[in-house]
Amino acid sequence: MRLHIPIQVRWADLDAYGHVNNAAMLTLLEEARVHGFWADQDKGDDQGPRVFQGGPDSDTFTLIARQEIEYLVPIPHHREPIEVEMWVGKLGGASLDVCYEIFSPAGQSPRELYTRATTVIVLVDSTSMRPRKMNEAERAELEKFIEEPIQFNRR
Repeated sequence: MRLHIPIQVRWADLDAYGHVNNAAMLTLLEEARVHGFWADQDKGDDQGPRVFQGGPDSDTFTLIARQEIEYLVPIPHHREPIEVEMWVGKLGGASLDVCYEIFSPAGQSPRELYTRATTVIVLVDSTSMRPRKMNEAERAELEKFIEEPIQFNRR
């Protein structure tokens, strides 16, 4: 099963060519990831699994170990949010691979795939700063979102 997260492209995300800058793409992926997997205690929003707690007082930090992005088509500015489909490509002992496909806004025809990406996240104990094993509740919730990992094009 995939999460479907709408993300608004901001004017500041664009470069001189009028499309989303490669560095801004990391921020768009982060927004989708946080919206899908991290709990927001201030809002009653229950979309997505909301597995992890955010903030400096958390018992667990989720650190980025690796990111890979494949840019297929430049993303222009849209008034409507672009669609980010997100799923788990792999669960390790203390890590997970979050996979993304970014599409043109919902309802736009034809639907266009702009970007594919994967982020490797490591769970780290906030006191020791050492990786910690995923607990049963986290694993059970994330397993609902497992699909095949992204196969990037290689030259």
